[in-house]
Amino acid sequence: MTIEFKATKREAQGSSASRRLRRAGQLPGIIYGGGKDALAINLDHNDLYHLLKKEAFHASILTVDVEGAKETVVLRDTQWHAYKQQVMHLDFQRVDASQKLHLKVPLHFVNAEVSPAVKLGSAIIAHVITELDVKCLPSELPEFIEVDLAALEVGQSVHVSQLKLPAGVEVAHHGEGDPVVASAQQAKGAAAAEEGEAA
Repeated sequence: MTIEFKATKREAQGSSASRRLRRAGQLPGIIYGGGKDALAINLDHNDLYHLLKKEAFHASILTVDVEGAKETVVLRDTQWHAYKQQVMHLDFQRVDASQKLHLKVPLHFVNAEVSPAVKLGSAIIAHVITELDVKCLPSELPEFIEVDLAALEVGQSVHVSQLKLPAGVEVAHHGEGDPVVASAQQAKGAAAAEEGEAA
């Protein structure tokens, strides 16, 4: 999926200039990295607000057209207003096609309804992790990673090591062990009913 949006160079700096921009429906942002100077930019608030609602915007290589000069970037940080539905600032990092990048990719859970845990055990599937920190070249970045729950039994879990990762993608895992991605727990009512039948 290709996502491209427009921006203009931002000359005025500082909090008062940023406030004026926001009142005018503009959104301040910055592009940094890639061995070049940081570039302060203005974006259209409404355009970016709607793009931020799309899952793919957070885990895709993006193209920013800055007054005709195109920059290839990933979204690194979003600052929201404390209580309004308003974006305050966006940080983008330039992408080098030959350098691996770290990015969080969403997990899509499929086939829970056909798993033995749900069909036979009336279990509840808990999604313990909803995104995964991955490392890969920009050209190999997946929009999402699928978690197939078709074989999940009651009391079982799916771990990070069991995920099928696309070619060229590796887990950028921090910490010890093999984290749980999803688990199947029997609903309390179903467990009590089973115990009653057994008695």
